[in-house]
Amino acid sequence: MGEQPFRTTETGDAPVVRAPDGAVVRPLLVLDGLGSQAVFELAPGEVTRAVSHSTVRELWHVTGGRGRIWRRQAGRESVDALRVGTAVSVPLGTAFQFRADEDSPGPLRIVAVTMPPWPDGSTTEARPERGPWQPTVG
Repeated sequence: MGEQPFRTTETGDAPVVRAPDGAVVRPLLVLDGLGSQAVFELAPGEVTRAVSHSTVRELWHVTGGRGRIWRRQAGRESVDALRVGTAVSVPLGTAFQFRADEDSPGPLRIVAVTMPPWPDGSTTEARPERGPWQPTVG
């Protein structure tokens, strides 16, 4: 990998798209071949669809709101609280689903790093899974 240019961006300048799980996502930065960064958001009471990833791993850091994440991998399952300052990992192949608490003081906001970078335009990266909650996002 050769040199890559410096990049600087503002969250408010990033495009707004829907992630395959239904969360609002703002893609921020990419380091070619290494990773990408994005901000995910769910309004209070919203629940994503459960998915797993076929090629990427993620690290999350909660920067706003409150919620929960469910994860299942190799026969293990957990439901963990998401609140400002919480960091979680989503290893390759992990089924996961997340939700914003109905009484969250604002949107559940998560900064995520995806390794390798999210494959733009992929229709097969996020695989549907069965999660514990009824999804509410489109």
